[in-house]
Amino acid sequence: MFPCVSDFRLDPILYKKCQNDAARICHTHGWNETSEFMPPGAVFSCLYRHAYRTEMQGRRLSRDCKTEVQRILHQRALDVKLDPELQQRCMTDLGKWCSEKTEAGQELECLQDHLDDLVSNCRDVVGNLTELESEDIQIEALLIRACEPVIQSYCHEVADNQIDTGDLMECLVANKHQKEMNEKCAVGVTHFQLIQMKDFRFSYKFKMACKEDVLKLCPNIKKKVDVVICLSTIVRNDTLQEVKDQRVSVKCRKQLRVEELEMSEDIRLEPELYESCRQDIKQHCQNVVFGNAQVIECLKENKKRLTSHCHQKVFRLQETEMMDPELDFQLMRVCKQMIRRFCSKTDAKNLLQCLKQNKNSELMDPKCKQMITKRQITQNTDYRLNPVLRKACKADIPKFCQGILNNAKDDNELEGQVISCLKLKYADQRLSPDCEGQIIVILQESALDYRLDPQLQLQCTDEIPQLCAEEVAAQEQTGQVEECLKINLLKINSEGCKKEVLNILKESKADIFVDPVLHTACALDIKHQCAAIPPGRGRQMSCLMEALQDKRVRLQPECKKRLQDRIDMWSYAAKVAPAEGFSDLAGQVFTSPAKNYILSMLAMCVVLLFLMGLLCGRITKRVTQELKDRKPWVVPLSKDRKGYIQIN
Repeated sequence: MFPCVSDFRLDPILYKKCQNDAARICHTHGWNETSEFMPPGAVFSCLYRHAYRTEMQGRRLSRDCKTEVQRILHQRALDVKLDPELQQRCMTDLGKWCSEKTEAGQELECLQDHLDDLVSNCRDVVGNLTELESEDIQIEALLIRACEPVIQSYCHEVADNQIDTGDLMECLVANKHQKEMNEKCAVGVTHFQLIQMKDFRFSYKFKMACKEDVLKLCPNIKKKVDVVICLSTIVRNDTLQEVKDQRVSVKCRKQLRVEELEMSEDIRLEPELYESCRQDIKQHCQNVVFGNAQVIECLKENKKRLTSHCHQKVFRLQETEMMDPELDFQLMRVCKQMIRRFCSKTDAKNLLQCLKQNKNSELMDPKCKQMITKRQITQNTDYRLNPVLRKACKADIPKFCQGILNNAKDDNELEGQVISCLKLKYADQRLSPDCEGQIIVILQESALDYRLDPQLQLQCTDEIPQLCAEEVAAQEQTGQVEECLKINLLKINSEGCKKEVLNILKESKADIFVDPVLHTACALDIKHQCAAIPPGRGRQMSCLMEALQDKRVRLQPECKKRLQDRIDMWSYAAKVAPAEGFSDLAGQVFTSPAKNYILSMLAMCVVLLFLMGLLCGRITKRVTQELKDRKPWVVPLSKDRKGYIQIN
């Protein structure tokens, strides 16, 4: 790929521009001088070695000379025969690994693919050439020719620069999925990305931005993917601990983000994940093409069927993506326009939260809405996949749900058990304000879409399709599946499913907003009868119940019907699942249609007890006084003792 120029007197412009550099760096006074110490071609080889040096590495070529050296390289790159030095040092490896690779450019690519298997001398020279490629990809003539349409459409500005510093390859990677991208160019760009994973020095921009950070924070790590993981972990820990002066420099953090985003696009760029899931990919994603994170998305969709090791890796990946949604390639691709519309000023870490808040907007793109729902379903399978909930409920979870945590396995979903636990504590009004706020959001969302309630799906696997097939098939989920299960509560035989539906009924008492069907039916009545009543803690529900009992109030017919349905359901729930504590008992009383009667009877009992206490107190006081007024008894002593003993 990199030619050896034997006689530079044939290129007068190069001779003129580099004469001083040759004398200063290569210790020659004239290029027409040749000897056994300075054979033909040696001067250009010397200039070539110094063309890509940095200031820290010492002597560098002048700008004009470097431009001419690059020009020669670009011109001669059309002749893609291997560099003689590479040919000489890698003869054995070429025969061993690349004997069938005879087409132009294939030999170097083959050596790069087998970099870890090469002998030391060959590995060094292949590494050096790959490092140079990363700075100036235009040396790769075949790749540049294949990528010409993309370069002309999207990368012409960086391609026109005389001195490339990795910008052109970065541009090609960023536009890898544009319609102008042909298969040859895409394969070449992906191949170069895969080669870069073997050594962080092969990514010129990353190397220049993070070299000092790597030496200080991640020494002795060579593979790029390991360096990225090392630096990313440090950045994440410093961010979580709110460290004022982060250990990773600003310029490195900026380039690190570019590398992380590139890696999220293709599972092959994350070797550890790829190797762990290789068999699962063959089994479940055989017909899915690499790129655009399609294989990663396929693994997520088949997560329950993955092998244990692959499942753990996918869970960790999802945990990282939920903390940093920008790394979720599919989400960012599908919702690109919606992010611009709704979340342009939102911090990157809060993008998913912003999209969730705007999910039901009339302007929301249907495909993006579908993707948001998929991510919500994932989040609700495990509280660890919901960073906002995890932070808000950090005190409540160990306090109320420790038993579930004790039985949990690392990197395996809890199937919504912790969230279900928190829902019940919300119904009992025992959560902290921050945690309660997040649980209300989850309750509202899952009430509209049953798929966001993993425990309901798990326990009612058979009942949902049997009893509510029509509601499940609806294009838009508006709470009809949950309503169907409530209506058919008497037909449910499974104890697990029945318990989940009863829990939903219990939760709906705490806030009418988590009962979308009832809330929709009673929206006008809430506005007219309960406008001054703040939502939450069952206050608006109690207000509607009182309005239902008040003969002077005329509720909307649909609201009245739905309320009566709820009363019947709650009455049945009270019989099937008696109150487990005082809070449950109080809740049943306050939502009972006979609430006033029950409270009146309780008040009468309290008054009667009080009167009985007063009466008993008077009688006891009179008896005590009589005892005090009574004469003492006198008992005579025995014969041998004189006197009496007085007993009061």
